[in-house]
This record gives sequence, structure tokens and C-alpha cells, in this order.
Amino acid sequence: MTMARFTRWYGSGPLHLLVLLASFALTGYAMVRLFAVQPFAVAIWFVGAAILHDLVLLPLYSLADLSALSVLRHRAADGPAVPWINYLRVPAFLSGLLLLVWFPLILRMSAPYAKDTGLSDTVYLGRWLAITGVLFAASAVAFALRLRRARRAGRGDRGRTAPDRGAAS
Repeated sequence: MTMARFTRWYGSGPLHLLVLLASFALTGYAMVRLFAVQPFAVAIWFVGAAILHDLVLLPLYSLADLSALSVLRHRAADGPAVPWINYLRVPAFLSGLLLLVWFPLILRMSAPYAKDTGLSDTVYLGRWLAITGVLFAASAVAFALRLRRARRAGRGDRGRTAPDRGAAS
């Protein structure tokens, strides 16, 4: 089978297939190891995570995305058409992921943390807010640079005129 035929049949290159198979193998290995230790707890966690995501989190972040789209849809008609929504989605996603992973420490809900580690949990809220601010600021800078580049490209196209082919020199 030629490479073009394989790509047409599979839809991507062989490296993609290899990485996909390796990730499935790693996931399968992790599941076998976890189920060998605590099968009931892992099953409850997996079902709970799927239900939490599908019934609670997906509608919430879909609503937030639709709200951002509807509120920020109005922009100047003469401005360049730069896709801006991902400059909000990416830092919001990363901030939400950090909150999801570290929420017991951020919200000071982990009572045994200080006793177990000897460290205070008072710094996590400020650090999470600082990281969130840096993520949104970096995204704003990236968007401003992209917008500037698009405006320069748009101005360069308007500045050029088509040569007048019918006029004699």
C-alpha cells in the first residue's frame, strides 16, 4: 500500500496511527494496573467523572462560550476579521483546569493538608488568581499582535492599486 493510499484510507499519516495506538496501549496498561488495586473505587470515579462532565460541566462551559460569543459579537465593520474567541477559550480552559485539579487547596477545603505536609494552604487562591491573570494577559498580548499583523496586511492590500493596462505610457 502506498503512502498516499494509506493516508486516503486512514485519514492521516502513519505517525498519527502509531501515536494513537501507543496512547491506547498506555491507557489500557494504566486501567489494568488501577483496576487490579481498587476496581470498585476506580469504576465509581470513572462513572462519576463522566456524569459530572457530561451533565454539569459541559452545559456550563457551553453556556459560557455562547454567552461570550453573543456579548462580544459586535465589532467594527471595517476592522479585520480575526478569529478572537480562542483567545478567550484557551486561558479560560487552562484556568478552569487548574481550578478543577487544585480546588480543595484553592478554596481551603483540605483540612488534613497542613497537618500532613506542614505547609499552609493560604497561598493557593492568590497564586491561582495570579496564574489566571497571566494567562489572560498573555492571550490578550497574542491577540493584539495578531490583530496588528492583520491590520498591517489589510492596509498593505488597500495601498496597492491595480495597474492601469489600458492607458498608454
